[in-house]
Amino acid sequence: MSNEPDNKVRAEFRESFGKGFARRLRAAGKIPAVIYGHGTDPVHVALPGHQVSLLVRRANAVLELDLDGKEQLTLVKDVQKDPVHQIIEHIDLLVVKKGEKIQVEVPVVVVGEPFAGTIANLDAQTVALEVEATHIPEHIEVDVEGLEDGTHITAADLKLPRGASLIAEPELLVVAISVPAATIAAEDEIAEADAEAAAEQSEASEESAAE
Repeated sequence: MSNEPDNKVRAEFRESFGKGFARRLRAAGKIPAVIYGHGTDPVHVALPGHQVSLLVRRANAVLELDLDGKEQLTLVKDVQKDPVHQIIEHIDLLVVKKGEKIQVEVPVVVVGEPFAGTIANLDAQTVALEVEATHIPEHIEVDVEGLEDGTHITAADLKLPRGASLIAEPELLVVAISVPAATIAAEDEIAEADAEAAAEQSEASEESAAE
C-alpha cells in the first residue's frame, strides 16, 4: 500500500481575511489558500493543514478539492512559508482541467555513479515541460553511470515520460561530468613538486660532474 497522502482534499470557503484571521486559521490546523485561473474570480478557501503539508512536499502537486460537494482540480503554484519557522502561511492554487496541457518546472534527479575520479555537476535543478495536468512526473532522472570527464547532458538528451514535451531550450546544460577542482589542483601540485625535484637532481648531477 502506498504511503502517499490522498490528494482528495476537503476545502472550506472563507469570507474573513487579514493577518489576524489567518493566524487563527493556522492555529486551528488549517491553511489559508486562494483558487484562481480559467477566467474565474479568485476563491478564498481553508485547507486541512496536516494533509496538505504532506501533499505540497512534492513539486507540482495536484489537489482534488471538494468544495461543498463540487469537485475542483487545482495545481499548487506557490507555497508561502514563514522564513524562520517554515510554517505554511498561504497557498496559491491554479484551476486545471483533466486532459489539459500545462507548463511546469519538473525537478531533475541524478542517478548512478560517473567514471572513477569524476563528479556529476547538476547545472539545471529543474527543466520546463508541457504535460497533462493529471500526469505531471514527480521528477526526471538523468543516468550518469560510467560517464567520463567532459561529458555534457543537455535538455535534448533527457528521456521524457510519455505525453511530455520539452519547453526548455534543447541546448540547456543539465549535467556536466568533470574532475573535481581540488583533484586537479592536487595533481598540479604533485607535478610541480616532481618537476622541482627533477630540476634539483639535474642540478646536483651537473655540479657533481663539474667536480
